[in-house]
Amino acid sequence: MLVLGIETSCDETAVGVVEDGRRLLANIVASQADIHARYGGVVPEVASRHHIEAMVGVVRAAMFEAGVERKDLDAIAVTAGPGLAGSLLVGLNTAKSLAYAWDKPLIGVNHLEGHLYANWLNPVAKEPPPPEVPELPAIVMIVSGGHSELIYVAEHGSYKLMGRTRDDAAGEAFDKAARVLGLGFPGGPAIERAAREAGPKPPRLPRAWLGESNDFSFSGLKTAVGRVAQESEAPVADIAAGFQTAVCDVLTRKAVRVAEATGAASILLSGGVAANGPLRTMLRERSPVPVWVPPPVLCTDNGAMIAAAAHFRAESGRAGLDLDVRASWPIAG
Repeated sequence: MLVLGIETSCDETAVGVVEDGRRLLANIVASQADIHARYGGVVPEVASRHHIEAMVGVVRAAMFEAGVERKDLDAIAVTAGPGLAGSLLVGLNTAKSLAYAWDKPLIGVNHLEGHLYANWLNPVAKEPPPPEVPELPAIVMIVSGGHSELIYVAEHGSYKLMGRTRDDAAGEAFDKAARVLGLGFPGGPAIERAAREAGPKPPRLPRAWLGESNDFSFSGLKTAVGRVAQESEAPVADIAAGFQTAVCDVLTRKAVRVAEATGAASILLSGGVAANGPLRTMLRERSPVPVWVPPPVLCTDNGAMIAAAAHFRAESGRAGLDLDVRASWPIAG
């Protein structure tokens, strides 16, 4: 099954081509990071306009890289939500047009489910995938600019929400902390770079454990960063390291706790924040079960993960041309 996947939930115009849900044939991403950096965050209207400008070229580039023509495709997949409504509409209307013109099935995909299935992709383009795949049941921790969620995956398509953010998502907290420290946007890479220059004893910043809850809260940590930056003489690199360690500590402990409580056979880390090196290292060191993490290029938003998810959900995900965007679309209840 050869699927072309389109992803425009935020500020990346992304198209991927995937065979049988695992073999990556193309992964083209037109990033708007430099455009939104001047604003310190993503501006929805600006993002939508740039999606319109980039969309056709990115589709053509993905098909050229994959070496496929429209007759070779078995389906068109697209992110239908959650995300920015205006951005989602650009991708969805493109996918509808292609599906109608090329007489292909249209498969609507949940953006979070796409991040989950990034762990099934072989990161080596056009190479046959290895036989090893994540073992189910699994705990999936999706951490990005808009999401921090723990999901129990009993089997393909069966999801149960175990924990979520009560305020700021982890990626959003990285962006806000980086802004306070004058490190720029996007905040995740900026914080990680700065933290590498920290001294041996960075300040210990607070963790919101929320008792026995598996939910997350990072708003207090964000406030603490601002207070320490104003009231102490600690170097920016040290504050960045203290912030990063606090976030990674909370994410890791809760993921491991849920995995142990549910008897999960593996932990899957996904989303833009999954590209953070210290988080990947800490989770692997503490986890009692195998940890799966996509390479950084597949952690951030991309079309290949949408195509992969569509393969595993082809029947139940087929929605026809009456598909509409869902800016708020939980993956599980």
